[in-house]
Amino acid sequence: MARGHLLRAALPVFLSLALVESINPGFVGRITGKGLDYARQEGVAALQKELARIKLPEFSGSFKVKHLGHVHYKFDSLNIRSFQLPSSAIAPVPNVGLKVSIDNAFAEVSGHWRVKKTRVVSGHGSFDLKLEGLSISVGLKLGSDSAGRPTAASSACSTHISSVQVHIHSKWSWLTHLFHSKIESFLRKFMEDKVCAEVSDSISSKLQPYLQTLPVTAKIDPVSGIDYSLVGSPVATSDSLDVDLKGEFFSLAHRSEAPFPPPALALPTDHDRMLYFGISDYLFNTAGYVYYQAGALTYEITNDMIPKESKIRLNTSSFASLVPQIEKLYPDMLMKLKVSPSSAPSLAITPESLSLAPTMEAQAFAILPNSSLAPLFVLDVSTTISAIASVQSNKIVGSLKLGKMQLSLKHSDVGQFSVQMMQAIMNYFATSVLVPQINARLAQGFPLPLLDHLQLSDPVLQLHQNFLFFGADVHYG
Repeated sequence: MARGHLLRAALPVFLSLALVESINPGFVGRITGKGLDYARQEGVAALQKELARIKLPEFSGSFKVKHLGHVHYKFDSLNIRSFQLPSSAIAPVPNVGLKVSIDNAFAEVSGHWRVKKTRVVSGHGSFDLKLEGLSISVGLKLGSDSAGRPTAASSACSTHISSVQVHIHSKWSWLTHLFHSKIESFLRKFMEDKVCAEVSDSISSKLQPYLQTLPVTAKIDPVSGIDYSLVGSPVATSDSLDVDLKGEFFSLAHRSEAPFPPPALALPTDHDRMLYFGISDYLFNTAGYVYYQAGALTYEITNDMIPKESKIRLNTSSFASLVPQIEKLYPDMLMKLKVSPSSAPSLAITPESLSLAPTMEAQAFAILPNSSLAPLFVLDVSTTISAIASVQSNKIVGSLKLGKMQLSLKHSDVGQFSVQMMQAIMNYFATSVLVPQINARLAQGFPLPLLDHLQLSDPVLQLHQNFLFFGADVHYG
């Protein structure tokens, strides 16, 4: 009986966990093997510079020489002249992160030596040394912090040096053999410890702060922002690294959850580009919801917005033949149209097209001599709109093309009239004024979530069911 109560009590917990796990991202980023290889090149080049700056300490001691006894030695002014990492590789480690391997690295070191036994037996000079067959293996554990930014930490670092070649510049040839073992054992241990320390420090002081430049929120305008926070740790597969982002617009004035969930995204296995984004229709539709709730999708059309060369004007004279009572009640007066959606617009993405099917309300007013407005009529408007999306300067931009409009009279303060006669004039106002206004806003676009100093090139854009699939190569600089 107690067990049954326990199961019933635990069931809501399990269900809530299942719901959390089933939440889909609105935006997915994928770094392919090609992209990881580019990151490896940039990262190893930066690491090579850091390793070349390693400061080598001086060291001293003594050893026993036959017939001379103990001889004191000292090595100082050690300097790394060159540190080369010619061969490296990077590989995803499923469910962990990444592994970076460096092979056949080598370093060239120079310095000074001196020995002293007595005033008679003493000497000094220079030496050259080469560390060869240096290998480095380091794991990168990837995660996310409380703000939804990616994190990286080093794990399982190891270093091995195959050989140390020492050349002592001295007329005393026996010094070469004696010094070789001393300096080899010292530098081998020092470098094997120091290299991993430098790698770990570079990850924490260079890579981690760089990952923090990923924008988790982006303000778009006074109305909205985008949430690009990670919804989980990056996921490594056998050939790529996927990052799931929340990918939704939110209101700057009053943030609330969207009343609809994001759909599941099944990204194709394309790998020709370094980076791919899956951009769900959820992201676009949360934008429509936020702007609709804020009243920012209401547009007003006035006569001064009509192209000057147009013979159709927004005044009661132009509408006289369509609505006879207008000219009688409000002779020779300017008009205003107020167009607003009846509900939040919803973008449909299919492999064939981007489209919207909004329903709108168009309310007409006469502008009285005292600048007050007199209501004339209200039309219900339905139409289909085709959309085009593209990427410019690391932003998603778009444009709309209006389809055929369907009008119906919702209310009239100037008597009944046929809306069919008004079809052409309303379509003209929409295509010449309203759509250009909307397209001007869409042309400003919204930023893609990119780390600092990354530029996109060779973009490709595909339409899939419920999402845009965007790919590009990247360049750091």
